[in-house]
Amino acid sequence: MDKIPLETSGEESAIRFRDCFSVRYIQSAALLCQLGFSIEQEYRGVRDIPAEVLLRHEAFNLNSVLSSVAFLESTINELYADASDEAYFFTDEKHEALLQRIHDRWTNAKNFDRAPVLTKYQKILTIAEKPPFDEGDPAFANIRDLIEIRNYFMHYKREWVVVREGRAPKESEETITEKFEKVLRKKFAINPLAAKNVPFFPDKCLGHGCSEWAVVNSLIFTDEFFRRLDLPAPYEGVRGEMATR
Repeated sequence: MDKIPLETSGEESAIRFRDCFSVRYIQSAALLCQLGFSIEQEYRGVRDIPAEVLLRHEAFNLNSVLSSVAFLESTINELYADASDEAYFFTDEKHEALLQRIHDRWTNAKNFDRAPVLTKYQKILTIAEKPPFDEGDPAFANIRDLIEIRNYFMHYKREWVVVREGRAPKESEETITEKFEKVLRKKFAINPLAAKNVPFFPDKCLGHGCSEWAVVNSLIFTDEFFRRLDLPAPYEGVRGEMATR
């Protein structure tokens, strides 16, 4: 949290500050991930797991995933807001010059607000005259998949879910569940508490493996983003609080 004293008259005094919710989101994502892991460790191999335990497990992992994407969104939004408001807290003139360049070259705030998350990151890198992410880069591709998961949950529409044994017939239309399974199946360990006869997504997907993948890859992506910009990451001071198990 950055604080700036305000000039006041008489006996009045005040401090204005700029909060950093991105840090809160990634801390929350990591903590929820740890809580999900603890439940898996305690109940792995247990046949009759209480419904309340399964609900807590799902809540921890689901909200860890959502918080990871909230972290990605707020991180880039905060950087742009600091540039737009000329709220520069760096002592390094090179860093302040970079924010000034962003301020000068992306002046349409509405255009920024409407841009997809990954477009914002890519455009900031382009403005900074740094190489944008290649779309085939695993750091970029994993975040694209993560955002698709979040979008599915945030804009959820009910649909038929099909649980198939073996391969689907060629004429059968691929379901959302099958699309996610195809992309995500080999990216992380499946939920060990899920029943055998449930679909991969979301039941077998939403375990500690998924939430850990979300937290770790969010940090890999933003670490690389700030490395390319040669800017210190806003969460550097709390990196030790981001353990996932």
